[in-house]
Amino acid sequence: MKVQEIFDKIIQRGIKADVRGKKGIDEALKQIKKDYEKLPKERQEYFDKEKLTNPFDDSRVLHVAGDGEVKNMIVGIDVDVADMLLADRIREKGQSIDLVVSHHPIGRATMIFPGVMKIQADLHFKFGVPIHIAEALIEEREREVGRRVLVGNSERITDAAKYLGLSLICTHTPADNSVTDFLQKLFDEKNPRLVGDIVDILYEIPEYKMASENNFPPKVFAGSESRRAGRIFVDMTGGTTGNKKSLEKLSVAGVGTIVGMHIPDEHREEAEKQSMNVVIAGHISSDTLGMNLVLDAAVKGTKMKVHEFSGFRRVER
Repeated sequence: MKVQEIFDKIIQRGIKADVRGKKGIDEALKQIKKDYEKLPKERQEYFDKEKLTNPFDDSRVLHVAGDGEVKNMIVGIDVDVADMLLADRIREKGQSIDLVVSHHPIGRATMIFPGVMKIQADLHFKFGVPIHIAEALIEEREREVGRRVLVGNSERITDAAKYLGLSLICTHTPADNSVTDFLQKLFDEKNPRLVGDIVDILYEIPEYKMASENNFPPKVFAGSESRRAGRIFVDMTGGTTGNKKSLEKLSVAGVGTIVGMHIPDEHREEAEKQSMNVVIAGHISSDTLGMNLVLDAAVKGTKMKVHEFSGFRRVER
């Protein structure tokens, strides 16, 4: 398979799991095209034209080595220069590796990834928050995150890929969409009565089992296991943590329990203020589950070997 073919399959898996649906994504892409066409010609030259067809700003093909043919890949949650050197060292020791896949955004995908936060507005709207409120709150947080990423040295890892002759991609929101969709459907189907029942369901999932064995189990961060769960909102996509003001709106809309990857203290305190329960399933374990779901879509029916590193563990479904 070619690098682009693998990447395209992952993007399609992410679209399939996206709360906006195909219609919503098509509308978003259409608006981006309009914004692009309004730019002066001299500015269009610098526009990331992949935004016109790829709805996920935090997922990109960063480097294609040689002819782009991939027989085997290595997948990690966080990939830095040290990980690229490790991949090359593994290759030197006789393992076939053509492609490095990072979950978290790197390279040029880092600089524009706050754009995917708009998905959070659609998630909140789905759970009953008026869209004008949801969008206003997410836009405020998106600007804050956008200022923060500007200080980064984004091209170091891509440079390493070029010198080492390794293809490199990152696939963030497609995986996050997939784990969110997977868990939301699971909780909707099982309809757990108590917060503790949510934790029990998570323990049945291989990725969370493995994390628990390494002392990173699912935990209740707000509320208690004995409380009734109420309506469950799986909050694991949209780039990064949203606006803490959204928690009050979700509570008013009827959300009783949030299931997330991680939560800052100020958001946890706000959740407690709103009498909401918060279950933290785990960051790396949730990312691993999402990556496994997109990899199933990308390599199904092939003989491709998927090597594990940087916190990732392969589980096939």
